[in-house]
Amino acid sequence: MKVVVIGGTGLIGSKAVRLLREHGHEAVPAAPNTGVNTLTGEGLAEVLEGASVVVDVSNSPSFEDEAVLNFFTTSTGNLLAAERKAGVGHHVALTIVNTDRRPDIGYFRAKVAQERLIEASPVPFSLVHATQFFEFGRRIADEAAAGGGTVPMPPVLFQPIAGEEVSAVVARTAAGAPLNGRIQIAGPEVSRMDEFFRKALAAWGDPREVVTDPHAHYFGAEMHERDLVPDEGAATLGEITYADWLAANPAK
Repeated sequence: MKVVVIGGTGLIGSKAVRLLREHGHEAVPAAPNTGVNTLTGEGLAEVLEGASVVVDVSNSPSFEDEAVLNFFTTSTGNLLAAERKAGVGHHVALTIVNTDRRPDIGYFRAKVAQERLIEASPVPFSLVHATQFFEFGRRIADEAAAGGGTVPMPPVLFQPIAGEEVSAVVARTAAGAPLNGRIQIAGPEVSRMDEFFRKALAAWGDPREVVTDPHAHYFGAEMHERDLVPDEGAATLGEITYADWLAANPAK
């Protein structure tokens, strides 16, 4: 089965391509560096020829509100239109847990717009909603610090997951029948965001101090208690703890 992975050269996409190939599928990575641009439509018709499934794990190069909304609506619209012409039978998209709870956050609002386009399309679909990835921990801390010597973090619940487990679920979903619905995935451990980053920075050897601040922003907004975690019992949980992930991915 031919599976085209949009964003297939990135963190999640490259792992999903490898897993799909290991299970005998023809997995084709598609990204601007392979000649496929979903924003302009360049290369879409050619790469989708003969494809049964399209996986979209691409991300916006800018998280500015208008730019990210334009990216997800334009690229998803182009992709779905090309899929209809090519006769693709399953569209799989990776998104974020609880996007619909915070329409005031620009990135979440853009992901909701993407999801609605997918749900309204005649192409059968599956949406994979994931919590934050371990791999993005340093970026989250750096953005919270904003160049300062302290890292303000809210004491809200936090349940990050290893990228390789996200890729495995995405690949497994792509190889299965369309859900015409959504699934949620999260890491095996729930902690407070401030405590998670306090331990993470210590493990990285980062001297910055994590300061607990209920008003600290994440993606430009104050977070509520359960904004970043799935409802209890609603998600499939990974098995890799952050300690285990750090052991396999030591800080550099």
